[in-house]
Amino acid sequence: MELNLDAVAVTHNEGAHRFEAAVDGLRSLLAYRLFPDRIVLHHTEVPPPIEGHGIAAKLTRAALDFARAHHLRVVPVCPYVSRFLHRHREYHDLLSSDDLQKILSR
Repeated sequence: MELNLDAVAVTHNEGAHRFEAAVDGLRSLLAYRLFPDRIVLHHTEVPPPIEGHGIAAKLTRAALDFARAHHLRVVPVCPYVSRFLHRHREYHDLLSSDDLQKILSR
């Protein structure tokens, strides 16, 4: 399956505490818990038929951009989000120094 990532819209489902994207009737998501000063990103899920097309990265960017816009510290519990943050220095300022050290040491 060829996927145009630009055509994939990410929505913020605040009631369900997740960012979502639908492709061909399949829903991908990044679930979180929100606190007054931080957002805990705890689970990313992409259905197998659409894995490997950058959807998890797009969801993660949306969540991180939300955190930045709302001045929230990011706590990456999800392994995918941790790996993403390891590779994307432009988001390191959203992490506590302890979380940044953990991510960089992996």
